[in-house]
Amino acid sequence: MISVVIPVFNERESLGQLHQEIEAVARAAGLDVEIVFVDDGSSDASWDVVREIAGKDARVRAVRFRRNFGKAAALSAGANSAKGDLIVTMDADLQDDPHEIPRFLEAIKAGKDVVSGWKRVRHDPWHKVFPSRIFNWLVSWQTGVALHDHNCGMKCYRPEVFREVRLYGELHRFIPVLAAARGFRIGELEIKHRPRKFGYSKYGVRRFVKGFLDLLTVKFLTGFSRRPQHILGSFGLLFLTLGLLGMGWLAVTWLIRLYHPDWFEPLHQRPLLIYSVAALLVGFQLLSTGLLAELLTHQKRHEDEYSIAERIDAQ
Repeated sequence: MISVVIPVFNERESLGQLHQEIEAVARAAGLDVEIVFVDDGSSDASWDVVREIAGKDARVRAVRFRRNFGKAAALSAGANSAKGDLIVTMDADLQDDPHEIPRFLEAIKAGKDVVSGWKRVRHDPWHKVFPSRIFNWLVSWQTGVALHDHNCGMKCYRPEVFREVRLYGELHRFIPVLAAARGFRIGELEIKHRPRKFGYSKYGVRRFVKGFLDLLTVKFLTGFSRRPQHILGSFGLLFLTLGLLGMGWLAVTWLIRLYHPDWFEPLHQRPLLIYSVAALLVGFQLLSTGLLAELLTHQKRHEDEYSIAERIDAQ
């Protein structure tokens, strides 16, 4: 069985057509499909539409959040509710084409654990497309996971990926990177991208700022999550070394000045003293933070990053 997980946020106009298209694809391809809608705190009538669809189709299941928790939480909740042998995620705005689902399944059968869509031709404004391409290049360069479109909403996963990769914040766009760090095999599939028919984009300028900060987080998680002291301690030792070298040189010049007062200025008038003390303090702080981070890595958080108000299970 294939589980199609669809995060929903104010998409009431498109849900009916999306359900019909998925149903038609499943019928034509002979697929056993369940559809899991996750209402991420919509303020329109999206949940009413989902409830109506579920009342007519026993293959539809749904989850409604108490408020907007973000796409990462929606994907996590949907994956936790899914019963299928494979999980396909897609956006609810009809820009992802359900007719691509059989192609994703073939790519998974070829030996991949995660297959990410690539919208080579995008029907979005240039001011969204251009920064997105720069961001995708940066992510690929920094993480070593070479994908053209890390943030594509249409992907296919083996369920064990969601069991091992914990999502929070806005890390949904980095699922392939986090999965690759755990040894899962990543693939990419060029897909059709359709123009937006309803609603508006939920992403603004702040998305790119948050994306860059999340990239730093992912870089740390994938490279040093098990031994954070390796990076924090390395910088700490660097600052300590610089501070000790500076203090050592100041000690030497102080001794020389005892016999040759005109050769060097008094210590309290030399900027190197301030820089050296600051470097020592920063070094000690980084080492201390690294030790605390090492302790925290042994503490795992088990609470979910969302709160469910209502469920609709398959009939």
